[in-house]
Parts: sequence; C-alpha cells; structure tokens
Amino acid sequence: MALQHRNAKIIATIGPASSSPEAIRALWEAGANVFRLNFSHGSHSDHRAVHIALRALEHETGRPIAILADLQGPKFRIGKLADDKVTLEPGATFHLDLNEDPGDQHRAPLPHPELFRALAPGHEMLIDDGRLRLRVTACDDRTATTEVVDGGGLSSRKGVSLPGVVIPVSPLTDKDRRDLDFALALGVDWIALSFVQRPDDLAELRKTVQGRAGVLAKLEKPAAIDRLEEIIDLSDAVMVARGDLGVEMPPEDVPILQKLIVAASRRAGKPVVVATQMLESMITEATPTRAEAGDVANAVYEGADAVMLSAETAAGAHPIEAVAMMDRIIRRVEQAANYRMLLDAALAEPQATAADAITAAARQVAETISAAAIVTYTTSGSTALRAARERPTAPILCLTGSHATARRLVLAWGIESFFTHDAKSVEEMVDHAQTMARDRGFAKRGDSIVITAGMPFGTPGATNMLRIAWVN
Repeated sequence: MALQHRNAKIIATIGPASSSPEAIRALWEAGANVFRLNFSHGSHSDHRAVHIALRALEHETGRPIAILADLQGPKFRIGKLADDKVTLEPGATFHLDLNEDPGDQHRAPLPHPELFRALAPGHEMLIDDGRLRLRVTACDDRTATTEVVDGGGLSSRKGVSLPGVVIPVSPLTDKDRRDLDFALALGVDWIALSFVQRPDDLAELRKTVQGRAGVLAKLEKPAAIDRLEEIIDLSDAVMVARGDLGVEMPPEDVPILQKLIVAASRRAGKPVVVATQMLESMITEATPTRAEAGDVANAVYEGADAVMLSAETAAGAHPIEAVAMMDRIIRRVEQAANYRMLLDAALAEPQATAADAITAAARQVAETISAAAIVTYTTSGSTALRAARERPTAPILCLTGSHATARRLVLAWGIESFFTHDAKSVEEMVDHAQTMARDRGFAKRGDSIVITAGMPFGTPGATNMLRIAWVN
C-alpha cells in the first residue's frame, strides 16, 4: 500500500462489527492508524484475537500499528427496581440508600457507599446520561433524600454521576486491574485511564505500567479540568472524552473545554485525542450529517493529534465507510487554504532547551528550503514528539530502533514512524535517512531533507544535532 501522508490520525474502536481479520485490514486500508480495545465490552479472548490479527497485519505490511487498551473505570449505577421501571415526577421526593431491597416509586438502592460519602445538600445527581436530574436535600453516609428536578422514566441499573464532585474512589477498579495486567501481558502500546479526577489517579496507574505502555488520561470529569496542567504533565497523552463531559457539564461548555484541552496539550507537546459522537449518525446511516463533518473538521483545525470513532466502527452498520469518511474530511481540511493559518496561530513557543531550539530550527529550515521531509532519529520518541509539537509543513519521518517507540508514535500528529537499525555514525545516519525517505515515498532524488538526532546515538531525549541532506 503506497504511503499517503496525513497529519491527524484516526482511532477506530474494534467491536462486533469489525473484529474479524478481514474487517480489521479493511479499516486499516481505509485509513485507521490506532485500534482501540474497549474493555467495557468483550472478553479477554476477544481482545486477544484482535491483538493477534493486528500484529499479523503489522508484520505483513511492514508498518507499525498502535493498539490502545481503554479501561472501563468505575461505573456507578442504580440498583434493581421491583417493576424494573418507574416514573419520577418533577418536584417529587425520592430517596436513595444502601438497602439492597428492590426500589419503587419512592426510593431506589444505590450500592455505592463512596457516593454517599461525597454527597452534600445542594449537590445534583444525574441519572441515565443526564436524562433525570435530582437535587440532594439531606444526606448521611447511608442515605440521601432528593428532590426530582427533571423527571421521567427510571429503569434498573441506570448510570449515576455527580457533576462537579470529586468522588473518593480510585479510577482503577478490581476489574480494571485484571484488564490492565492482561493488556500489558498482550503488549498493547497505550493504556487509557477512564474518569481521571486528579493527578494522583495517574500516579497509581504509572506505578503498575512501569513504562511498558504509554499512559493516556481520559478527561471526562469536570474535576480534572481544575488540575488540567498537572494531569497533562503526568500523562503521555490525553483524550477529550466529550460524552461524559457533556453529561456532567452544560453542552455549551464542552466545545470551549475541547479547545482549552487541545491547546494545553499542544503547548506541553503531548498527543491529544478528540473523541465521542464524531460521526454518530454513521452507526446507522451511510453518510454523516453536515454538522458531524464540521465537528471532525474543527478538531483538525485545532491541531488535535487524533480523532476517534467509537460505536461507529465497533457496532455500526458502516464501519469501513465511517473510517473512509473521516479520512476524507481530514485530508480536505489539511488541504484548505486557511488550515496552516489557524494551526500556526496556536503554535506554542519553544521551551528554553537545546532540544527545543534544534527542533524549532528544523521546522524553519525545512520551510525555508522546501524540504521534502523532516527525518528524526529517536530512541524514546521525544525527538519525534518535539518535531510534531512544531506542526511543520513537511511530513515527519521517524526512524527508531525500538518497536515500542515506533508503535506509540503512530498516535502523534504528522509522524510516520518506522522500525530500523540504529546508526553507528553521522555518515551512516545521513545515508540511511536519504534511503528511507526515498524508498518510503517521502522524497525523490534531488529533494532536500532535514535530519535531527541526539548525540551520542541512542541517548534518550538528547536532540542536539541538525543536518541538511540531498537525496541521491
């Protein structure tokens, strides 16, 4: 398959509609770069089969493929109702408690002691993705009395959220810990942590991961926004998880937070993903709405590293078409006359380090001489990520001797990563960069390329060299 460079990447969620080796290959050929294993659904054997199919495809194509394991995180749900469904009228009083007896019109079990410990009078409780809203009028560590603000039908096992409340619970449940051990044993490239509320949540995950995968923080709780910079600092990447953000916050706030999170992540040089309901109508329809196309386009204009498809590819009727449509939208935006202007307007200033100075200079040199590509040699991935932070006009060809680094960098903006042997000298490095740029379709004979690397070779994070070469 010929290389067709595109800056923003596509994450496709695997599910019943897309889990066969044939479907996985079709998703990749349509433009998917990263494949998400959603541990809220499916068995370990299901995920293992997908992992095997993806690594076989990677071996066949010679291109690194990134695999993201998305942990479910804590889920808070109403217990069982005697008649399975009741109707709550606005203004009515409704009680919640730890009693396991089935609920009725007046009360329901809520088997989560940690929620009662976090409640206070005046707090709001959202049930069933915000369709019902209750306001707490009195509470203790076992019960809560509420007034129904927005009523409607309440069924057994519906989800509960407390907007703006930090819940004293780890984002890693017992299920998550089992899933995490399994995913790390498989050899996934990224671990996504759901419902991050504070920096300490990431510290706990990092202690278990120990560098075996990149850590991605899903920002879906308002409490996380209050400590955004700290959370980004402790993450390898972040995700704007707009579905749950939209439940816990007014819908009009979500686009503003998206721009805030994308900008903060770009400043920090951390990959940022925009997710949820991007092409939602394609779960059933063959084409998206114009509003959905605009939504994807806006994320690309903002400079997001990746955009994600969830149910569209996991359970939808048109998974391949959804990826192909997202690919078309991204490519069209990246060709638009105002794309560079908007992208450059949000460009972060380089940090006062030699590595950032070299990388910023590489972008400027590449643009001045119209270089065909910026070639980065990297061990840890930091050199390539610095190059991506600059959002250069030239594609970034990343050469690394680490399979793990090559795969993780697939998530990042503008980077095409390849596994290759380490260079032993500057001359070998330049020769190999020329050969790879030519053979991989980035450049032709006579084109110029800009090369960055760290000296001595193999030293992580030591970007300190810039060279210009002409492809022979």
